[in-house]
Amino acid sequence: MLPNMVFPCTSLMEPCSSWVYRVFFSLLIFFLGSSPSLSWSLHPSLINSTAMHQNYTAISEFRLLNRRTLRECPNRSPYLQVNVSLSSNLSDEEYVNVTVNGALLPSEHDWVAMISPSHSNVENCPLHEILYAQTGDLSSLPLLCHYPVKAMYMSNDPNYLSCKKQECKKYDKGKCVVRTCSGPISFANPKRPLYGHISSVDSTGSSMRLTWVSGEKEPQQVQYKDGKTQLSEVTTFSQDNMCTSDLPSPAKDFGWHDPGFIHSAVMTELKPSSTFWYRYGSDSAGWSEKIQFRTPPAGGSDELKFVAYGDMGKAPRDPSVEHYIQPGSLSVINAIADEVNSNNIDSVFHIGDISYATGFLVEWDFFLHQISHVASRVSYMTAIGNHERDYISSGSVYFTPDSGGECGVPYETYFPMPTLAKDKPWYSIDQGSIHFTVISTEHNWSPNSEQYHWIKKDMASVDRSRTPWLIFAGHRPMYSSLNAFLGVDDKFIKEVEPLLLAHKVDLVLFGHIHNYERTCSIYQQECKAIPTKDRNGIDTYDHGNYSAPVHAVIGMAGFSLDKFGNDAPANKWSLSRISEYGYLRAHATKKEIKLEFVESNTKKVGDSFRIIKR
Repeated sequence: MLPNMVFPCTSLMEPCSSWVYRVFFSLLIFFLGSSPSLSWSLHPSLINSTAMHQNYTAISEFRLLNRRTLRECPNRSPYLQVNVSLSSNLSDEEYVNVTVNGALLPSEHDWVAMISPSHSNVENCPLHEILYAQTGDLSSLPLLCHYPVKAMYMSNDPNYLSCKKQECKKYDKGKCVVRTCSGPISFANPKRPLYGHISSVDSTGSSMRLTWVSGEKEPQQVQYKDGKTQLSEVTTFSQDNMCTSDLPSPAKDFGWHDPGFIHSAVMTELKPSSTFWYRYGSDSAGWSEKIQFRTPPAGGSDELKFVAYGDMGKAPRDPSVEHYIQPGSLSVINAIADEVNSNNIDSVFHIGDISYATGFLVEWDFFLHQISHVASRVSYMTAIGNHERDYISSGSVYFTPDSGGECGVPYETYFPMPTLAKDKPWYSIDQGSIHFTVISTEHNWSPNSEQYHWIKKDMASVDRSRTPWLIFAGHRPMYSSLNAFLGVDDKFIKEVEPLLLAHKVDLVLFGHIHNYERTCSIYQQECKAIPTKDRNGIDTYDHGNYSAPVHAVIGMAGFSLDKFGNDAPANKWSLSRISEYGYLRAHATKKEIKLEFVESNTKKVGDSFRIIKR
């Protein structure tokens, strides 16, 4: 659905130019200018304050552009118009040309943006700057209360400020007085099914859940495997489902975006480790293309190839900017797509901080589109992180507003995992020779909690003759050389780490800290064993003589990296530290797991290690 065009107050005073740029996923485009009559300032506490906001909704220059104190609102240019040119109705994933004409007094601060209109009452929004404080935005009063999801400076066109591009529409006594252009845009099919992604529902490898988004409320179908069909279950969420506290949250107020309808259907009677095709949709809303996918190996079989990472998020593929960009995400997902195309991957495990929408809900669409060429073809399993769940007085362990009011609702709707119930996002699954125990570090894990008892029971029930390897995964780490703000929780270590040792967990995977780090076999801050070098010089942990788990922090899939500076402690338990974007690649048989940290930009292996059982 295309929202109404919005033209905020501007003070550009002289018609002069046109400007063209290309924008992806058009929703609505507007133009905003600034002049000395508009002022804005950055709060001193935000200057060079990355540490303060590391685990909050990050700020960016663009996010602060529209947080300005409005001293006066002169008459806007009567000539200001925007033209969007395209050859047909605007389809999904289409680039369009946007031309702005009639600008008066061009400024280097002028910008063009797409808007996801708020459905809340924004009449008094400019008077309530405190509403934005919870997202890390402490700048001056907002001029615009609708959420701009993408933007680009007009000055990116070098001809804009110099007024070299002109089009005259009206003359007075031989003098040009009006230069404008305009044009409508519309979507070819606002109900089209999009962003299909698959996940495992059990350990058999014979059933896969497909989830997708559509503007159509009625159930749709997935067609697969020689003409089989399944009807979708349809759900959605509303502003009322979002969290708030004494102040409206972004998700419930100015960041709200109608998600449409989320469809989900389970494809059954498949075979593990096999290739099939599917398409999804309906005759009324349209159909997706045919997509080839591969089922994961059944639990108890010999071989599994998977990748794992955390803290990915999304970044624009065009030159525009968004509210919260994770700069490494594109290189990582593209490198993983190459792995999928080469049949090197059976499944993906994304352990928290999924989209970083943080209450600006249209950005879930951005993320789903970004991962679709991977998640539509192999099992995409997830764990919940702080930027999906945490919010004040919402029942999360940590009282930070990191989810922007989402409180796990969009995450669990877009990524239905084989969990016990809603808002209990822990589960386990067997794939190949590995049993995965996936927890929520954001929900209560203390010894009297439901999740703690589930973890203990789940790991005690593992048949190590069937799945000899036990991998424990969650978002917040137990060990990191960078003990960043709320990065390592000593209470979490005290309560949960004994379970890892008691049940002989082989490998522990965490994110949250935005780099890669591997430990020795560690328990209670002490190395219980040091790996030996094999004949190829690769660190090898022998768990036939088990001593303690190996921990790996793998939060380097997109968010701005946490660097290991000279002041980072030289912990004896830290065996490998890499601050580069990438992912963990694993190949498991019943005798060993080979693991590699792959740098996404170069495809080089930055770290290798093995876990064996002699």
